Amino acid sequence: MGIQDFHGKTAFVTGGASGLGLGIAKALAKRGANIVIADFRQEALDAALPIFQEMGWPCHPVLLDVMDREAFVRAADEAEAAFGKIHILVNNAGIGLMEGPIWEASYEDMDFAIDINFKSVLNGIKTILPRILKHGEEGWVVSTSSKNGIIPLPGMVLYNSTKRAVMAVMETLALDLQETNVGASVFCPGPFKTNLNVTTDKIREMHLGSPFAKRVSPNKGVKKADLSGLDMSKMERDPEEAGERVVRGIMRGDLFIFTHAEWKKGWQEHADAITRAIPDEEPNPDFIKVFPRNVAAPIYNKQTQVPAWHPEEE
Repeated sequence: MGIQDFHGKTAFVTGGASGLGLGIAKALAKRGANIVIADFRQEALDAALPIFQEMGWPCHPVLLDVMDREAFVRAADEAEAAFGKIHILVNNAGIGLMEGPIWEASYEDMDFAIDINFKSVLNGIKTILPRILKHGEEGWVVSTSSKNGIIPLPGMVLYNSTKRAVMAVMETLALDLQETNVGASVFCPGPFKTNLNVTTDKIREMHLGSPFAKRVSPNKGVKKADLSGLDMSKMERDPEEAGERVVRGIMRGDLFIFTHAEWKKGWQEHADAITRAIPDEEPNPDFIKVFPRNVAAPIYNKQTQVPAWHPEEE
């Protein structure tokens, strides 16, 4: 099981002033957690803070560029000065981009995507996790990946690969934390109503002087299904639902936190393809004895079936 009581615990949420990060922060706050919302946009922090103040939820805003390692340390110090011990780290900050064919992407875009979608997660873990482990109380680390981490889309090599890398980080972290009071989850959301495109452009402008170049969707020319009569507004869900699902995942002790049952078919095809690609040969039992950690990871068997979502149970 994961954390059952959030009262008095402190959660440090990157990208916490809007979108999914804000949804996660609100879900933790309403269960009694102290919240540190870290974001690179001061205007977003200024807009988010009154939400917590009006509800009487303890919240401390921190201006943070998650690619700045020294600033991350200062932000962690500030969080501890405000609330004491940090118990929960949510690595949510990131960008979404349609970069087109990877051979057409610039080197600066390659480096930028890796820095913010991958290295920033490592920065958060490196900075915050030792502080959680030091006090010895129960804790948790959640990092936001994406559905693209298991089912890639064309024209998105940088996004797909960095999000899959985050999944590998969190699976390995779960293994490394097995003998501690700290757990780990990877959050793989589908479409939600966020301003990711806006924040993506803003942070690239801040670092590289301009937003990402607009790309033609790789789906152009693909015959589309008849969508007449469908309520497209329901295709993107509210970030508060995402927050509730993340909190449920922490409480359940889930390694993987998904939001959309629609991904199951694509993942099954992915898993089946890998299974078929492994040579149909008899395993060597001696190899299994010598290299047991190479053939199985105990964290996978701990993942139980996640029940259907019932918002009324929030």
